[in-house]
Amino acid sequence: MFTGIITDIGIIRSVEQKGDQRLMIECGYDMDSVDLGASISCSGACLTVVDKGEDWFAVDVSQETVSKTAPGQWTEGGRLNLERALRVGDEIGGHIVTGHVDAVATVTRADEVGGSIDLTIEAPRALGSGIAPKGSICLDGVSLTVNEVEDAGDTTRFTINLIPHTAGQTTLGGIAEGRKLNLEIDVLARYLKRMAEARA
Repeated sequence: MFTGIITDIGIIRSVEQKGDQRLMIECGYDMDSVDLGASISCSGACLTVVDKGEDWFAVDVSQETVSKTAPGQWTEGGRLNLERALRVGDEIGGHIVTGHVDAVATVTRADEVGGSIDLTIEAPRALGSGIAPKGSICLDGVSLTVNEVEDAGDTTRFTINLIPHTAGQTTLGGIAEGRKLNLEIDVLARYLKRMAEARA
């Protein structure tokens, strides 16, 4: 489990094809405190540490993960939002995030408003019932608050406000129209949606 509060930005040093993709990710974490087998959220995808060094860790990215996440994300030189797994007693500054990506969303508008960025994002309509005004959403591993929601045909459009601090501490700085993002709906909304579907 995670909270969507990013604690580092990792850089993919290398990508090796070994059945799955083996990524070596440079980071600023004290790797002595990271165990092999630990979970780290990498731009919203929960991945397992399979090797590590002084300033890096390695993960295996399966074809399933590649198929369910933003295209081109797992490439050499790519930047990833990192968050270590939540520990009992940690502050939950964002919201409960599982690290299981529900869909890839697309930025359709990015406007500067004051010092912030007002984003309009499109997601598959099938997830629309799990996105609510003033609810939480996770985009590329970042916990954000939904402002407005509108269902339109086979998509759901929603808006968020990206404050300068969040833009500066994550890979969302400089975000522009057309950007693809890993989306995870709120875990409570996920279960409520499933319960409603089962009743129908």
